[in-house]
Amino acid sequence: MAIATPYTDKTDEQKAICEMVHQFADEQIIPNAEHYDHEDEFPEPIVEQMKELGLFGVTIPEEYGGMGLDLTTYAMIVEELSRGWISISGIVNTHFIGSYLLMKFGTDEQKQKYLPKMATGEMRAAFSLSEPELGSDVAAIKTSAKKVDDAYEINGTKMWVTNGLLSSLVFVLVRTDSSAEPKHRGLTCFIAEKEAGVAENTGEYAGFKVPPKIKKMGYKGVESTELVFDGYRCPSENLLGGEDAGLNRGFAQMMDALELGRVNVAARGVGLAQRALELALKYSQERRAFGKPISQHQAIQFKLADMATQVEAARLLTHRAARMKDAGERSDIEAGMAKLFASEAARYCAEECLRIHGGYGYSKEYEIERIYRDAPLLLIGEGTSEIQRMVIGRKLLERHKI
Repeated sequence: MAIATPYTDKTDEQKAICEMVHQFADEQIIPNAEHYDHEDEFPEPIVEQMKELGLFGVTIPEEYGGMGLDLTTYAMIVEELSRGWISISGIVNTHFIGSYLLMKFGTDEQKQKYLPKMATGEMRAAFSLSEPELGSDVAAIKTSAKKVDDAYEINGTKMWVTNGLLSSLVFVLVRTDSSAEPKHRGLTCFIAEKEAGVAENTGEYAGFKVPPKIKKMGYKGVESTELVFDGYRCPSENLLGGEDAGLNRGFAQMMDALELGRVNVAARGVGLAQRALELALKYSQERRAFGKPISQHQAIQFKLADMATQVEAARLLTHRAARMKDAGERSDIEAGMAKLFASEAARYCAEECLRIHGGYGYSKEYEIERIYRDAPLLLIGEGTSEIQRMVIGRKLLERHKI
């Protein structure tokens, strides 16, 4: 009788890629993360190596110079990068969502123009939903765009934009119909171009300003910024999907992309939790108390057991959501479950690892201090845990309506 293939088995290609990225994290990311985190400095040398490895074009089709891999493989890569430092994965995550929006909704001209440069990392992307007065309530967006000649003039302020300064493209959701009911039907996604690294753009990008980066508790190195649009003129051809197919359809486009974003965050949670478990296992076997390694005390073994179980469960949920999306199946519930569980698992494992380290865990001398500051980001990024529960509950009732 044939034996069923284990659900978590990786293909030979996936194993090779994951081993490569795992080694990259061990040799280049982990040894340098403390420096870039402490200085809150963009890790340019690491990013240049990521370009050489082709990590900015993982899911972009080969015809545009990418690797043409699926979401599941990408999630595995994100897990390995996040095991090293979640800020590194943040640099590619928003870029990945931008490329997905282009691949699924972009016109042929938009794909030809941007995807080849995005595949190499020459042009990096960000995407923007939140505003200073709104986060999860996307339908309440106030930033607006109105047609002026052959362009759309955008005015308003966006918030919490990862890669906001160093990106060349920002996929930004704005209001184009103020009278639409319900409100989400009046939103449109634009591909807003700017000069990478420039705070106040001029010339063809005039009216696009990037204020100083936001100072954060964790998730350092990669910048999070506001974006200010003050009379910025975005060409009509940069309306995602073109005016006929894309005008006032931005909400559906972004919600589709957020399913991937939630798988992304889940994979980041798995990677962070995995690293916390590794550190806890190592330290608990080195540290001695009451005449023996603390790993031999039942209280510590219980912590390790719970951490390992959380990591494995989070990984299974994440892979399942990614595989469903790859198969073209509806995965809103599964992506929400993966994001909810994996982000909470990351927080739990980070705290338990810190507890196992005791006083040393509170010291910057040990890696867990950084991980402990980074973990809370996953609880709020791409929708808070509370929002995930609302989405999961609502979608469950829709699927099982009586």
